[in-house]
Amino acid sequence: MSADLSSVLAGARLLPVLTVPSAASAGPLAEALAAGGARCAEVTFRTPDAEQVVKAMAAHGGLTVGAGTVLTPEQAERAVAAGARFVVSPGFDGEVVTKCRELGVPVVPGIATATELMRALRAGLDTVKLFPAEPLGGLRTLRALAAPFPGMSFVPTGGIDAYRMAAYLADPAVLAVGGSWMATADHLRRGDYEEIRRLTADAVERSRT
Repeated sequence: MSADLSSVLAGARLLPVLTVPSAASAGPLAEALAAGGARCAEVTFRTPDAEQVVKAMAAHGGLTVGAGTVLTPEQAERAVAAGARFVVSPGFDGEVVTKCRELGVPVVPGIATATELMRALRAGLDTVKLFPAEPLGGLRTLRALAAPFPGMSFVPTGGIDAYRMAAYLADPAVLAVGGSWMATADHLRRGDYEEIRRLTADAVERSRT
């Protein structure tokens, strides 16, 4: 039986979403995020090194690491084998959901419509990712989708920044907010881990207010 996402995140409401081009960045990145107060992170499977990044960041021990942009059951299997504690997809795929259940990890599929939300509900899920949140209409869209499904929790991701985050977190339907502004491709290219730590600390503080 899979654990639910809320227990895996252990109350953390900020989910840094990371696209890491090289496994060499994984250790310093995990250190910077943890030093900034982050307790979890999502590593997207968009780069060739993603598996190794998950493995290295999970080994750090200071973060609960999940895998994002998981498109296939095979990717889910590789991610969990590398140490991912949860799996996030940009859309709803029944085979990915089934595989994650077999692996015993929470899965958070992306949804953009009420139809997709109903599919997630029929699959027995209680948490979904609203993606891409801001282009879809932001908090107004989230509230409109949440209203007919009072038992569903949301992890909005896509276009959210430090300033928009608080409004999402104030909504009772929102479990956590995902964002990439804390550790961008530019930060990683420059090796600016101090700025990643600073932005993470600022975001963590904002998530608590």
